[in-house]
Amino acid sequence: MILLTGATGYIGSHTWLALNAAAMPVVGIDDFSNSSPEVLRRLEALGADVSRFARVDVTDRAALAQVFGRWPIQAVVHFAAKKAVGESVAQPLEYYANNVGGTIALAQAMQAHGCKAIVFSSSASVYGQPESLPVREDAALEPSSPYASTKLMSENILRDAERADPAWRMALLRYFNPVGAHPSGTIGEDPRGTPNNLMPFVAQVAVGKRPRLSVFGTDYETPDGSGVRDYLHVQDLAEGHVAALKHLLDGGESLTVNLGTGRGVSVLELVRAFERASGQSIPYETAPRRPGDVAACYADPALAERLLGWKARLGLDTMCADSWRWQSANPDGYAAG
Repeated sequence: MILLTGATGYIGSHTWLALNAAAMPVVGIDDFSNSSPEVLRRLEALGADVSRFARVDVTDRAALAQVFGRWPIQAVVHFAAKKAVGESVAQPLEYYANNVGGTIALAQAMQAHGCKAIVFSSSASVYGQPESLPVREDAALEPSSPYASTKLMSENILRDAERADPAWRMALLRYFNPVGAHPSGTIGEDPRGTPNNLMPFVAQVAVGKRPRLSVFGTDYETPDGSGVRDYLHVQDLAEGHVAALKHLLDGGESLTVNLGTGRGVSVLELVRAFERASGQSIPYETAPRRPGDVAACYADPALAERLLGWKARLGLDTMCADSWRWQSANPDGYAAG
């Protein structure tokens, strides 16, 4: 069985479906601090087996011990973490306690129960301001926020565990910008409060929940002056986790890889694509650059394809169409469920 931490979150819920489709039974844990119990009902409606779920905070060592004692867990996919960059700047101690503390508690529970295979949800934010593009895995690591620092610190903790005990096997997956939703429109991204990411903000403007979008910076040295990022469909990202798990369970070596498309998309390009997908106008206003934002950041995903046989398949139009299907069917997210 595969343990998913943060199992009812945005990426966790899509990965749950992908694992079930690959005949990998899932044990899910989440504390619902950034998700909803409604996700379980939605997953079940989509055919997922949600019978093995426990409401658990990943920093709760006693609860983790109960989970490992109850189910025979072969490997772990670790999603559970706080993830808002701005919030991490304001609340760094909470981010270190939750993200790093949760990784340590989980790894110790795994070690105590002889489970030493983990897929870790890392982030392209560990690279900071990229020195060259596209970004390769051997680029300089210069996290520019407490959130990014917690991801890099967790990577290093897991690598140190493997140095001390070579029985550990790990896949450290550095995501670029996950977007989109399940093609059914049944599950998707449901941010609490003001979205931290561009796509849900655009979708909420399109559905009428927000009056306009703020485009931070239109004077970058990019084709249209707006920031460029590597947007990756969450369905492709979920498949990346399945590929990483299969690699580890087949005895493959530990690895660190980027998961992205390798194509940069500007803010204004995404806005135009979403207007096409939704048939709605997306009014926007320009605003000054935000501190810490970079002009452009996109992946070199070649290593993931070479080591895992994984490659992003879904393009920007599909990302926007699926996001709109989710948002238009669920204007208030899971709250309406």
